[in-house]
Amino acid sequence: MSTAEQNDSVPRPPEADASIYLHPHTLSRLASFELRAKMIVEGLSSGQHRSPYQGLSVEFAQHRPYVPGDDLRHLDWKVFGRTDKLHLKQHQQETNLDLVVLVDASGSMNYGSRSFEDASGEGNKASFDGRTMWSKFDHATALAAAMCYITLRQGDRVGLAVYSDEVRALVRRSSSQSTWRQIVGALSVHPADPKNRGRETHLKRTVDQVMGKLANRCIIAAISDFYIGAEELRDSLAQLKHAGHDVIVFQVVDRAEEEFAFTDSAPFEGMEGEPALRVDPRSIRRAYLDVFHAHMATVEKLARSFGFDYQKLSTHDWLGPPLASFVARRNARIKRSKYG
Repeated sequence: MSTAEQNDSVPRPPEADASIYLHPHTLSRLASFELRAKMIVEGLSSGQHRSPYQGLSVEFAQHRPYVPGDDLRHLDWKVFGRTDKLHLKQHQQETNLDLVVLVDASGSMNYGSRSFEDASGEGNKASFDGRTMWSKFDHATALAAAMCYITLRQGDRVGLAVYSDEVRALVRRSSSQSTWRQIVGALSVHPADPKNRGRETHLKRTVDQVMGKLANRCIIAAISDFYIGAEELRDSLAQLKHAGHDVIVFQVVDRAEEEFAFTDSAPFEGMEGEPALRVDPRSIRRAYLDVFHAHMATVEKLARSFGFDYQKLSTHDWLGPPLASFVARRNARIKRSKYG
């Protein structure tokens, strides 16, 4: 029903092996969990997620006092018999959940210090396009694939946008099982490609482009290293909040970035167009770590200030356990909330 849309300037990537992105260990840990919206999800078709619209569905929600002009068919005469007061029945509709995943494919996401063979867990010494190191983008695509897979199995709609300085590959929202092949194909647009290498991250432009295609509220899962300015991130999150979307911020980092345990003087090359600088890493390690951890704290603080969920993911950790734990904590909070 729905088809993948890609910019004319981006060639169709080679077909990727989905097993690279969906390790069995990940799926086994996530199979029993559902993605559930923290907000009340809008929708039209029958599903398992609550809607804000009160109607003639099968699940009773509450009573409210009758006011002149209300449809008399919805009066609860049993309540009238007990209280001598007129009240109307209200019900909650069950609707579909829409998940839209945003995956950062900018130049910085091409960094990785873990071997692909170790990370894939399937004996794959290299990726389908010949890379031997597991990058932040690989980790992001594994997460995106897992979330999309689970959502489609629930019968819900899922959409995907791969972006850098703008949206580079787009899969329209659909619950069709054919959407899975489109998603895997879109995730094959890797920043190692010469057409993507050096591209900067432009989250605000991406949010503008994606929101132009959304008419209802959704769960937005943003997966990135978020190497952008705090002001751009704040503006992007504020725009999503204003539109009523439920946002999950997944920040992907590599262990080498976190620890900066380099010892030899060497040229450090920027991955988004910055010039190479020859530095002694030992002399700048303390200052680097201060700046790095301050930025990480800023991203988390901004996400939580808008009421959004935040999760840091390391490329050197198996994806299944932290993601399963995150979804479990999120679902527990939702169940404790008013609409869970």
